[in-house]
Amino acid sequence: MDSLLYLGGLVVLFLVWIKVKGVEYVIVHQRWIFVCLFLLPLSVIFDVYYYVRAWIIFKMCSAPKLHDQRVRDIQRQVREWRKDGGKKFMCTGRPGWLTVSLRVGKYKKTHKNIMINMMDILEVDTHRQVVRVEPLANMGQLSALLNPIGWTLPVLPELDDLTVGGLVMGTGIESSSHIYGLFQHICVAFELVLADGSLIRCTKEENPDLFHAVPWSCGTLGFLVAAEIKIVPAKSWVKLHYEPVQGLDNICKRFTEASQNKQNTFVEGIQYSLDSAVIMTGTMTDHAEPDKINRIGLHFKPWFFKHVEGYLKRDSSGVEYVPLRHYYHRHTRSIFWEIQDIIPFGNNPVFRWLFGWMVPPKISLLKLTQGETIRQLYEQHHVVQDMLVPMKHLQDAITCFHQEINVYPLWLCPFTLPPGRGMVHPKGQEEELYVDIGAYGEPKVKHFEAKASTRQLEKFVRNVHGFQMLYADVYMDHKEFWEMFDGQLYHRLREELGCKDAFPEVYGKICKTARH
Repeated sequence: MDSLLYLGGLVVLFLVWIKVKGVEYVIVHQRWIFVCLFLLPLSVIFDVYYYVRAWIIFKMCSAPKLHDQRVRDIQRQVREWRKDGGKKFMCTGRPGWLTVSLRVGKYKKTHKNIMINMMDILEVDTHRQVVRVEPLANMGQLSALLNPIGWTLPVLPELDDLTVGGLVMGTGIESSSHIYGLFQHICVAFELVLADGSLIRCTKEENPDLFHAVPWSCGTLGFLVAAEIKIVPAKSWVKLHYEPVQGLDNICKRFTEASQNKQNTFVEGIQYSLDSAVIMTGTMTDHAEPDKINRIGLHFKPWFFKHVEGYLKRDSSGVEYVPLRHYYHRHTRSIFWEIQDIIPFGNNPVFRWLFGWMVPPKISLLKLTQGETIRQLYEQHHVVQDMLVPMKHLQDAITCFHQEINVYPLWLCPFTLPPGRGMVHPKGQEEELYVDIGAYGEPKVKHFEAKASTRQLEKFVRNVHGFQMLYADVYMDHKEFWEMFDGQLYHRLREELGCKDAFPEVYGKICKTARH
């Protein structure tokens, strides 16, 4: 009884403190309190609901039937929009706060919202080695279903909440991309509802122009309602080798060598300063040495990037065996390293043991509750960018990042980019090795200004024929944007498919200078 009274007294004092300081003050200056007390429990409820729902629907084999009904409903909404005169552009009705992107799109308020509630895995065809999914099915669902039955996606992007639709209409990457390319390159078919309400299927052989134009189009050619994605046999473990490297020249040399070696199933680098990094290479295996097993996905384990940093501090290489699904979602618990700014003590062993099972908070809930004050602070004092540059320019790119923003750690992920006709392809007609440089955190340069500094990065990337991931803030003007991306096929299809009056151009939808 005394313990309950003591606890009740603490709760009362806490509520009084919030009342005196104000809710906004607490959310801005002591955000970890709000996150730990409210967002973490809500995130657990979200996860449990969606996983149970997906499991029940898939086991009952009702997803295909429901899918057809949902597609017809989308077609009905589009045809009604046309019947009413099509006065506004269309967009998906999914609330902006539910997306993983930190960008706040205001177009949802001015466009015609088409409700697309499609989040199921429809079919796993092991004979054809494809999985057919709806656009809101996410990477957590897919790895949870596929890995136990011995299959996996060749490219399974890191965060659990990344959806197939976002990865198709935007892009996605993983440490196996040096072999398989970007997420779009493992897709074999798309099904879309077009501006006239018709349903169309496209592959490399059937409607090939549309198939090549859909990736990176951000939903401005039609509504994705299903995708077929390659699957490959999976093994139980990843044999992961950690190699600390000192000196920028050595980092770029070793990373390039590891990325060119197709014997490595996985290649990844985490750069902790201008001249220090850890390069990781991995292969899948069915056998693990018992004394080297590390189940890094368990809630009480250190955050992965902190665990990796230990090899750098000890200046020693190492080998571990990691369960496959733990490896795929190794950065999920810490949202790469963003969580350290939200819950500063989150990697403390006591916190991990007691509350680590609730981490991370859902990015969507963080966005929903951040308020205008935090959003502006993040925009002006925080960087979240992924720039894709040719591997041959890696050293110059890292130097540019260091001079313009000085954000560490940096995530280095190699990928092969085949020639093509869509918005993103190499300059020539041959496959080329690229690298994704991910910067997530607070800039340490004194002269940082969000727009000016990001534009300097964008200029460098354009000059080396690189690309900027479009989930982040883009500050290019219209001319600069289409210098970076190849819009020939995209613009021709928008004309042919009647998209100009139905959907905004991709630039107008995502760029800050055009966003409305």
